Amino acid sequence: MQKLILQTPTKIINSEINSLQLTFNMPCIDELFPAFHAGDFAVLYGYQNVTSLISQLSIRAHLPHKQGGLENKTVFIDAANSSSLHNILQTIELQQLEQQKILEQIQYFRAYTAYKLHFLIMEQLERIIKDSDAKLLVISDIMCPFLTENIDEQEARTAYNQIMNYLSNFAKKHNIIIIATNLPHENTSRTKTLQEITIAKTDIVIRLTKTIYASDMELEKHPVYMLGIVDFKPETKMLTDF
Repeated sequence: MQKLILQTPTKIINSEINSLQLTFNMPCIDELFPAFHAGDFAVLYGYQNVTSLISQLSIRAHLPHKQGGLENKTVFIDAANSSSLHNILQTIELQQLEQQKILEQIQYFRAYTAYKLHFLIMEQLERIIKDSDAKLLVISDIMCPFLTENIDEQEARTAYNQIMNYLSNFAKKHNIIIIATNLPHENTSRTKTLQEITIAKTDIVIRLTKTIYASDMELEKHPVYMLGIVDFKPETKMLTDF
């Protein structure tokens, strides 16, 4: 089946929002999805390349506006040891960037249990963002801590719903970009329920799929951009290239 590359009605987005935006800077993506904007709460889910993409975005956030960056810091919360600092370091090395300079721009937190993640977001995030003045918050595999049998299913659903509501409001209140990721998990009723909550609460939903024949990126939900699907071809060009 031929993939659709759909034109985006970017004129609908006003100039104030355009002043703060973060791009993938990858031609295979940018035609479908030009940028994240201030106030966006997005989720990227699908196969393992989600991890690489989110590491690149975390690094790109410090770049100048003219290069599609935010000229600011990133707060990175690792919720399931799914996008470790080691992965970010590998990306820095691959891109031949100054490691110390980049790491100074990324505040890294680990929250491998549902209780720790809930506390970090609900009780500490306000202070963390205020102190760092970060404009990008990344939460890797946000759903994972709530899938363990160590937490009751009803409790997991309630706590996860609280977090997603909070983050949705937080992005708009503080005029920042929040991007969460979800990696593939066993298809259970709990997984389905939490995924439904995720899609309902986020503004933007992007899915990566992979078969033996191709890799696709699909924009499943967006308040402004036209939805569609494109061939996803990861590139090795430098993050600062145009």
